[in-house]
Amino acid sequence: MGESTLRSQLDAEHLTQVVRQEGAAQLAGASELTLILDGMELRRAGADAQEDLMQVRDLDGRLVNGYRSFNVLGMGADGERGLLYHRLFSSEEDGFRSENTEWRRALAETEACLERFGGDKTWVMDRGFDNDDVWWWIWEQSASHIVWRAKHMGRVVLWRTPEAQWEERYLEATFDHLQLMATVETTLTVRLRGQKRAKRQFVLVDIAAVPIQVYAPGDKTRTKGIWCVQVAVRNARQDPWVLLTDWPVTDEASALRIFRFYRKRWAVEDTFKFIKSAFGIEEVQMLKLQAVRTLVALAWVAAGFLFHLGLTLDQPEVRLLARLGGWEERPNRPPGKIILTRGLRRILDMFAADAILKDYKNEYGELPPFVKQLLAEL
Repeated sequence: MGESTLRSQLDAEHLTQVVRQEGAAQLAGASELTLILDGMELRRAGADAQEDLMQVRDLDGRLVNGYRSFNVLGMGADGERGLLYHRLFSSEEDGFRSENTEWRRALAETEACLERFGGDKTWVMDRGFDNDDVWWWIWEQSASHIVWRAKHMGRVVLWRTPEAQWEERYLEATFDHLQLMATVETTLTVRLRGQKRAKRQFVLVDIAAVPIQVYAPGDKTRTKGIWCVQVAVRNARQDPWVLLTDWPVTDEASALRIFRFYRKRWAVEDTFKFIKSAFGIEEVQMLKLQAVRTLVALAWVAAGFLFHLGLTLDQPEVRLLARLGGWEERPNRPPGKIILTRGLRRILDMFAADAILKDYKNEYGELPPFVKQLLAEL
């Protein structure tokens, strides 16, 4: 800050606040928004000295040391993207209350930064947020819609009989009454019967729906009408998706809309992979939790920059960053975020080298002869 050797306010809270403001500004002109809430685990399987380590799940479902985070990525109808929330936390840190407190904070701060947005907003969540409290918080605190993937098939819901009476059923029992709404040909990464592994391929997907009602948490006098939507890939080895939503699903167009909403959630997984691989945040050696928070927040700053820049080669900035990152132009092989990050890192290295050379010259009067000769030849 130019006053002392103390650290400036370059911490996770200030960094994510700026990224959230930029993300909201980027999305302000969108006609509608998809808000993807998801968690990201920072896994440190072999670590034991880092501060406030908690237990998280690895990719095989085993418990390992690490930290958790909640993140919200906003997506516009025309491909706009912006990070609207990020917070890394540990259940072992002082002052931690509960994960329910953490997700409420994520929802509240995201809705607050979008309070002037006039279009439709839809929250999209995976099975980890299959929680009555989450849905009803959104319904009662905002005007947003929800699409989430069901995890608990044994929950009690209300199903409408042919005599127009609402009767209690287990959620899985309502699957017998699903009505086919749409069949679509699309590209998915999936393992079909007879295949050894999943691969990206054209598949046929059947989308069926049935209207149901859900109870408010702890209060059976209040219900909410929603739709249960089943997305089944023909000939797939995996179970169908079971999605729940408050958007009406009454015809082909509305069924396809819900399918597209949930597909957008995969953008978060792509972003997590980018952050972990491009910045190596799971290999950090920092011991303090606050330092780890700052590093992860800086990774989100870089991700936010690339979201703002976009990935189209029509932009000269993208083409130059791709070339600096080592990309070679090939048909149907556009550069990804990792390539662009390498290019951006080279530019930043150039700025850093220039600053260090100037500082050396100011302190010692001139550069060493070898360095002067090298720069002159360049």
